[in-house]
Amino acid sequence: MPSGVHIHNVRGQLFEAAERVLLRDGPDALTSRAVTEEANCAKGVLHRHFTDFDAFLAELVLDRVHGIEERTTTLCAAAGTGSVEDNVAEALQDLFGPVTVAIVALITFRDGLRARLREAELPGIPLAAQGAAMIAAYLTAERELGRLAPDADIDTLAPALVGAGHLLFADRASAPPQMAAVRKMVTTVVAGVLRPPLSQVEPQTR
Repeated sequence: MPSGVHIHNVRGQLFEAAERVLLRDGPDALTSRAVTEEANCAKGVLHRHFTDFDAFLAELVLDRVHGIEERTTTLCAAAGTGSVEDNVAEALQDLFGPVTVAIVALITFRDGLRARLREAELPGIPLAAQGAAMIAAYLTAERELGRLAPDADIDTLAPALVGAGHLLFADRASAPPQMAAVRKMVTTVVAGVLRPPLSQVEPQTR
């Protein structure tokens, strides 16, 4: 594309191009040249909008983080409906889509990106950390509604679910796990704190 042609929503197009390169070729193939070629734009476009390539990648991660924060509201609104196991399993399946799994691999692959994310106050493994916060918020809502035990340790359960979920989805070379496998893992983790619906609780004998 000639450099004089205006591109609408440059950031969005570059982010989408980066995600396509990640999914197709992996984190080691993700370069500024690969992104601009995939987006079919001039090579200087990316550097006109971002300080350098790691700054671009940090913004890509932040864009995904904001998406998780938005999904947290939707997930918490589902508290009290359906089953806890199904709600968590669906949230994990959504969280660990192919792009997120690829971006987590990218974060571990690039030292410069991790440094930029720390500067943005996103230490550890961003996306996984926000996913754990999302699951924690949902489980807290369910505990308040009485569908989890009052002493349920949310701070342990949430990262355990996200960590186990990541292991299930982490193999980018294979097909994603079936929902039944995700639900089985969730059920195993939360079984000890689930409370049956009030309609299933037997009345106490006098």
